[in-house]
Amino acid sequence: MKLLLIGDVIGKPGRTLVRKYLPGIVEGARKAGELIFVIANGENAAGGFGITESTASELFNMGVNVITTGNHVWDKKESVQYLPKEDRVLRPLNYPPGTTPGFGSGVYLIGNLKVGVINLAGRVFMPNFDCPFRTIDPEIEKLGNETSIIIVDFHAEATSEKQAMGFYLDARVSAVIGTHTHVQTADEKILPGGTAYITDVGMTGPVWSIIGIKTEMIIRKFLTQMPMKYEVADGEGMFCAVLMDIDEDSGRAVGIKRLMLTQ
Repeated sequence: MKLLLIGDVIGKPGRTLVRKYLPGIVEGARKAGELIFVIANGENAAGGFGITESTASELFNMGVNVITTGNHVWDKKESVQYLPKEDRVLRPLNYPPGTTPGFGSGVYLIGNLKVGVINLAGRVFMPNFDCPFRTIDPEIEKLGNETSIIIVDFHAEATSEKQAMGFYLDARVSAVIGTHTHVQTADEKILPGGTAYITDVGMTGPVWSIIGIKTEMIIRKFLTQMPMKYEVADGEGMFCAVLMDIDEDSGRAVGIKRLMLTQ
């Protein structure tokens, strides 16, 4: 089967890019007779910060199967009420257990196959999350009772922490895909145990921006250190994703291709 993970979708420009490019990728897989499962990181899908029910519905209607998030998941107040009702929108698993609304993982049906998805956040240069390494172990065991295909969106800042997670989970999950930095890395690979890995898949949003935000705003912030309200940039866009081939029986990855499509 094919599995597509789309990098952080930034506001309306990002959603427009998903609408433009996703149908062709899905149709290509189907013409080849392959199932395709689509994950998009949507933590910045609503105005560049957070997610809402309407933006999530828009992505689902485009063909996205599951939406992952990260440290911006609660930036829109309505997400606190929305996420517990929608198990296809995940928040990081390693928020404090029993106190945080929503779901950190799930198992989803496509055709006659089940796909497990885990959303996880790093701790280096990030807010105070529980240990992602210790948190994920029992979750893999639980999801592994239902499926051999398990995908991890590891939303983290430090490349070393992401690489460590990749090797820690090698042979235990199908893929460890890094998100959060919005800058695509060129280190996609299949690890020795059969796990697909990339440090960061990049973002789906404006090319001429600083991680999706108007350049002048970010520069002004660095120069003045004064607080300001950021705005999503416009203009030319880029669609960043990874397309993976997953063996349906073993759950091991047999291919990973990095995508960066521009308007």
